[in-house]
Amino acid sequence: MTAELVRGQNHPLPDTRLEIRVSAGHPVVACATCSDERGTVAADGLAHPGTPALPGVEVPRDATAAPRCTVDLAVVPTTVHKVGILLALPEGAGGPLHFGATAAPFLAVTDRSGAEVASFTITDLDTETALVAVEFYRRQGAWKVRAVGQGYAGGLAQLLGDQGLDRARERAVEIQRTAAGPATRAEPARLRPAGADGARGGGAADGARTGSVDGSPYARPAATRPGQPPAAAPDTTTVAGRLQGAGTTPPGTGQPDALPASAAPGGQAGAIDYAHPRRRSAEPHPPPPPPVVPPAEPGRPVAGDATGWSMEERLYNQIWAMFEDLARSVAAYRSAVEFAENRLDHELDQALSDPRSRIGGAGDAARRVARAKCDKLTAQARQALDRDLVQLVAETDVVEPALPPAFARWDNPAWHAYRVPMETPMALRLGDLHLPETPEVHIPFLVRLPLERGLWVDSGRAGSEAAMMLDEGRLRKLAVDCAVTHAARLLAIYPPGDFTLHVIDPAGTAAPSLAPLVESGVLAAAPMAGARGVSDTLAKLTQRVDLVTMAVRGGAADSLPPDLDTSEQLLIVNDFPHGFDDRAVTQLRYLADEGPAVGVHLLMVADREDASAYGPVLDPLWRSLLRVTPVPDDHLADPWVRHAWTYQPPEIPDGSAVLRQVLDQVAAARRSWGR
Repeated sequence: MTAELVRGQNHPLPDTRLEIRVSAGHPVVACATCSDERGTVAADGLAHPGTPALPGVEVPRDATAAPRCTVDLAVVPTTVHKVGILLALPEGAGGPLHFGATAAPFLAVTDRSGAEVASFTITDLDTETALVAVEFYRRQGAWKVRAVGQGYAGGLAQLLGDQGLDRARERAVEIQRTAAGPATRAEPARLRPAGADGARGGGAADGARTGSVDGSPYARPAATRPGQPPAAAPDTTTVAGRLQGAGTTPPGTGQPDALPASAAPGGQAGAIDYAHPRRRSAEPHPPPPPPVVPPAEPGRPVAGDATGWSMEERLYNQIWAMFEDLARSVAAYRSAVEFAENRLDHELDQALSDPRSRIGGAGDAARRVARAKCDKLTAQARQALDRDLVQLVAETDVVEPALPPAFARWDNPAWHAYRVPMETPMALRLGDLHLPETPEVHIPFLVRLPLERGLWVDSGRAGSEAAMMLDEGRLRKLAVDCAVTHAARLLAIYPPGDFTLHVIDPAGTAAPSLAPLVESGVLAAAPMAGARGVSDTLAKLTQRVDLVTMAVRGGAADSLPPDLDTSEQLLIVNDFPHGFDDRAVTQLRYLADEGPAVGVHLLMVADREDASAYGPVLDPLWRSLLRVTPVPDDHLADPWVRHAWTYQPPEIPDGSAVLRQVLDQVAAARRSWGR
């Protein structure tokens, strides 16, 4: 699966031998820089058309609209920690003056089999004439690619100067002159034959016009020095070479071979035309037209029908557009119903305020008319809502099957074709949302990654009608099951080793629900029980938050201990506050407040009533967590239109083994990657 990168995004590389394919729509000059761990480029660390090959790096020799660079990261010297791919517009070539005047350059990174690993479209360019497109860098012994897209209005000279190269302007001029190729170089007067200007002849390739194998206009007929044998016969592998063969006459011409300039009559140098007199230059074939995507049928929804740099982002934006459409439609319906009821009350008050309407049938008739108007307005509002719902239901039916695992329900076929991803998605599905008027329309409830706040699975029954119908033991088990599904999804959507899971179960009551996590081997350690397990786990995570916070604030991220786990951390806490003393409660509050900023997150399974003894001390803790429930509950408020959305927790189909299969694949991927 190709990773569609945006500026600043990185992606791990499954192979070290790569090809960078550029599509610019106009000629560009491709270069590459090799820098050390401090970002310094050595004097011999620049690959350009004049020096196209460095150890492990090769770039094209001239400017072209579709240059291809090759990189073998296993061959580059160990002192090289970063390889950057540069693009620049040729100077004086009659092309665009800056990147903003042409189509956005597109880069595709492919492995040795030709499969795309990552792609990057460099947008939002204006007056820039040179740019750093992508860079490959070492990270913890492995190579990654990062989309850069940094442009320079000062051209290649400014870019090279920013890279720390000496004589940046002179080197940029040299690169531009070399990339321009022979066709744009001025021939020295001592090598230019008389009358060569405009007398080269047409129709044949450049090599046929010059008599050289490589098509260079500087090639001259070989002369024989005194005392040396005659020159070797010309190369017959080219048109020029075949027409230069001694004693041959081009078929159908009836004329002898053209003489070299040195042998022209009178010793005058003349133009040599080796073109076949009856051969005409064929017009170049026009490029094929770009593929035209047929427009969708009017009114027919399409998955990914939203803006975004990738299909994942387009689906994410489309889902939230569906959420807004449903909220707006229901808000309009409720407003219309409220208006109709207010109008009914007003007309009834007017009818009853007249004493004459209280006697006889006049009052009943007025009430019937007012009720009819109210029913008509309500029916019209419902008709408009149903019309919008038909469209939303059709869009949901199209979007749901197209969702990736991070956005999909557990019964989605995407989980049966699940493969451990190599990059972190942009969002996570926590369940579904719906409104009372539209129970048939469920909108995926997505939150962005990395998580900005922890999660709290409420195992209590306060304020929930659905929870009141269940006994306490059943409700607590459902809460732990819900927490396990959330944790399993987080493990499944992160790359191998980028997410670590810890569990605190002081009384061991969650053992049956935690069995899939324990048996698959995806936990960092066995679930911690007792007060000792609580204190040890919290102390370890608190120390990690302290170290990473100090390193980030001090700008010394490289000084972290080598054995520190830098992956995202999730701590599942069951049966809070059982097994927690005052120190542990303080550490838990610290993790909830400071942990998300440095990659430590909480997933608590608790009943707030159980912690009522702490009073208002824990109020900041509950407010810092996103509350979800193991049963449907309308506790999520929408401040935009003031709806109370009903949250539907994720459910695994009865009898399905999808959760165990996914966790087994995650564990196998971690073992294969040594993480």
